[in-house]
Amino acid sequence: MKIQERTGAGAGRAAAPAQPPVGDRLPTPPRERKPALAALAVLLILLGALGATTLVLRAGDRVEAIQLTADVPAGSSINKDIIKPVMVNGDSGADFVLWEQRGSLMKLQAKSTLYAKTVLVGQMFGGKTAMEQGKVAVGLALKEGQYPDGLKPGDNVAAYRVGTKASSSDEDGSSGSSGSDSPLVDRAVVSKVKGDSGSDVVSSTNLPVTLTVDASEAAALAQAAAAGEVALVVIPAQQ
Repeated sequence: MKIQERTGAGAGRAAAPAQPPVGDRLPTPPRERKPALAALAVLLILLGALGATTLVLRAGDRVEAIQLTADVPAGSSINKDIIKPVMVNGDSGADFVLWEQRGSLMKLQAKSTLYAKTVLVGQMFGGKTAMEQGKVAVGLALKEGQYPDGLKPGDNVAAYRVGTKASSSDEDGSSGSSGSDSPLVDRAVVSKVKGDSGSDVVSSTNLPVTLTVDASEAAALAQAAAAGEVALVVIPAQQ
């Protein structure tokens, strides 16, 4: 009996699957190292950091300069209504007029015609007393009808004599600068119109206008202006 019981018990244990011993597991293959990918990742990180640093440094070198929003004729000054701040590269070597210098800039005049969207540099402006050799400034007080609407600094004009003296010259048949068909001044530049900035109010019907003319034409123009017999006509600018 005992021999049979052991045989049966042993048969039951033999039916169970055998467990492999721990030491008999297959070895795991070693991980493949990729040093090229690791180096590339490090390089990308360094490039990103360098780019961010460059942007910060460039931003620190930018300055606030003055840009025009409207044209400025030669000989005219700027005002606060036609300028705005703009950021520019301070290391470019250009002598930009800084936004904080706009008050001093308004005391100067443009050496030549400046156009909208121009970023201003110091060499574009000079003192208001400066005037081209052979030119003089003549002041006029014009009545309504003796000047065109919208007259502004920088306009090119011709000056004609009107009134009694011009009419008498026509009746006598004389010709020359006093005749109504011939201008006193063929071409002059309007350098100032009182009230053009909107801040001055003209207290009478007369409009004060300053013209820049050749010195040889100043005497006749001043004489006619004193008599109130000057009319201006806008003409095309010289090309």
